[in-house]
Amino acid sequence: HRNTTFRWRHRFLSLAKTDRPHGLHGIAEADELYVLESEKGSRQMTRPARRRGGHAQRRGISNEQVCILVARDRTGQTLDFVTGKGALTKAQLHRCLLPVIDKDILLVTDGHAAYRAFASEAGLSHQAVNLRAGIRVRGAAHVQNVNAYHSRLREWLRPFHGVATRYLPNYLGWRWILDARRIRSPETLLKATLGAFPHLTVT
Repeated sequence: HRNTTFRWRHRFLSLAKTDRPHGLHGIAEADELYVLESEKGSRQMTRPARRRGGHAQRRGISNEQVCILVARDRTGQTLDFVTGKGALTKAQLHRCLLPVIDKDILLVTDGHAAYRAFASEAGLSHQAVNLRAGIRVRGAAHVQNVNAYHSRLREWLRPFHGVATRYLPNYLGWRWILDARRIRSPETLLKATLGAFPHLTVT
């Protein structure tokens, strides 16, 4: 039954979102992407429903879009955060990243001012890559790994035609499990449904 399938999917997803690395080490890349805010499944909509995901009415970043912050170190450990509607802020970076990154980490980002301000206040080593100027790599400093993760995430989300914003953290956990190949067999999937995930060797 459709409702039973939905309940089991979200039972699994609510557990999947907790299966995350405890922190990032070494060189870590951070970047944000934006998806349309979705009230799918809500009993009381605050705006007209969009057809199959739809499009934003305003151009650029606005409160119609939800920010997803992704941070990924060079071992592939990945953390993501739904920071809220609109553009990423310094305060959100303090809240999300500071508890999960080493103090001696090298944080590599694009030129967004919020990253510079956050790194300065947190006392972190930081290198910004000026993507708008066509500078994508500065030695070991680049954001190609996190941007590749963004691309895989966007492509994976596309068939859902808009994930309800309230469930977005669950789907991000699901994507991380798939990307990290945490589930390799039906037996592992069954155990994951019951909350038993393979042990993370890198924390």
